[in-house]
Amino acid sequence: MPAMRFFLLIVPAAVASFVALLIAMLVGLGATAASAEETPSTSSAAAKDTVREEVGKPLQAAQELMKQKKFAEALAKIREAETVPNRTAYENYIIDRMRGSAAANNGDDELAATSFESVVASGRLPASEQLRVIQAIAGTYFKIKNYAKAASWSARYIKDGGIDPSMQDLLINSHYLSNDFAEAASELKTLIDADEKAGRAASEVHLQLLLTSYQKLGNSAGSSAVLEKLLNSYPKKEYWQLAISHLVHRPGFAERLELDLLRLQLALGELKRDSDFMAMGQLALEAGFPAEAKKVIDQGFAAGILGRGAEAERHKRLQNKVNRDAAEDLKTLGQGDADAEKAKGGDALLNTGYNYVLNGKFEQGLSMMEKGLRKGNLKHPEDAKLHLGIAYYLAGDRSKSVQVLRGVQGADGTSDLAHLWSVYIGGGKT
Repeated sequence: MPAMRFFLLIVPAAVASFVALLIAMLVGLGATAASAEETPSTSSAAAKDTVREEVGKPLQAAQELMKQKKFAEALAKIREAETVPNRTAYENYIIDRMRGSAAANNGDDELAATSFESVVASGRLPASEQLRVIQAIAGTYFKIKNYAKAASWSARYIKDGGIDPSMQDLLINSHYLSNDFAEAASELKTLIDADEKAGRAASEVHLQLLLTSYQKLGNSAGSSAVLEKLLNSYPKKEYWQLAISHLVHRPGFAERLELDLLRLQLALGELKRDSDFMAMGQLALEAGFPAEAKKVIDQGFAAGILGRGAEAERHKRLQNKVNRDAAEDLKTLGQGDADAEKAKGGDALLNTGYNYVLNGKFEQGLSMMEKGLRKGNLKHPEDAKLHLGIAYYLAGDRSKSVQVLRGVQGADGTSDLAHLWSVYIGGGKT
């Protein structure tokens, strides 16, 4: 299946807010960075959570510089604090917090992310901040296109109980953009299955991305199943065009099905070129259905596609022929019925019955086609069921049409084509 170039990746709008969160987070650290004059607590645990004077002074200076929005100078002061030897775990925690905030404000997203990674690793973050910081780290890594780390932190956010639904999209995009299509597909399928189980329509963008993920993986069956969901829920022309392209390019698609494919394209409004109208008209004539040939050629002229350009004269000649043949066919309709009844196989009855349907004689035509199908000894039995399904559609019985079409088998494209017809007739229309 060709790649869906017209599909856009999900790009969560929340990424910008994640980065903004980093910039805003923990700027006011005056209450946390201990001053040189702090009186140590008598508690040994509390004593550890103080900042010595030689570390605290440059950090306080950095804090003042950050208030003045002098973030580069603040980072220099923080680096000065980092030169102090034998720093405690708490001092490192305060340095990492301040460095992360200053770096984010200074536009150094990578330094901000790695600093806050250390903050999280310290285990000292209050529970109320932990998930927000993890979310910010994931968003920052996505922004700087480190998709592997964005995926890892997004997954941690979800695992740790984060409930922002945009993070699931961030995780999916991170997998997809790091070429981990299997993981992207797995996450997407979980979301889509949950939507369907809850009676909700799956997101069109999720379906799009799952389709492209399956395409990247070479999963033809998965691609077809997702494309059907798109056709049923979001029956747009581009999805029908893709479905038809997929069908035509599938290995082993039988050439004899060309007329049936053109019939579907005509129903979808997807015949656009004069060569398409001419091909269908000629194939319908060769198949013995001049009424169908007349319909398609007349439609081509009415749309202004035929009757103009360098081939206008050729178009007109075919129009004259189909008009004559259709008129003659209508006059002689019924003359071959007896021979069709006597034929050993059911093909003659099916073809004669289909011609009746094309001429508006629905009840008689459908009865003959059903009889031909029961008679058996058919050259292409699955084609016969396909044509019967189309005939019921032309007669206005959509329910029966879909029932027949869903029973069509065959590995040469017949089943796939019948399935597309059933999706179209059953509601997935443009």
